[in-house]
Amino acid sequence: MARIAVIGCILEDPRECQSEFNDVVASFRGSMKGRMGIPFEGEISVISLTVVGEVDDINTLTGKLGNISGVTVKTAIAKKEI
Repeated sequence: MARIAVIGCILEDPRECQSEFNDVVASFRGSMKGRMGIPFEGEISVISLTVVGEVDDINTLTGKLGNISGVTVKTAIAKKEI
């Protein structure tokens, strides 16, 4: 069964990592339900992703995003299955 998750991402130098970040997110577009990005002064961006999928798929996405240099990721996964 699928679960809802929120993935919070901080891009510490968006010019360097945004392209790779966007490529990974695009490869999971079937799971994406929402995306909100906030650019901050000082070369930092905060992006929140809302996804629906199997826990293994959510963890795979989180792992791929976390492996990008300059990206910090934290995930909250709902306990209730949908």
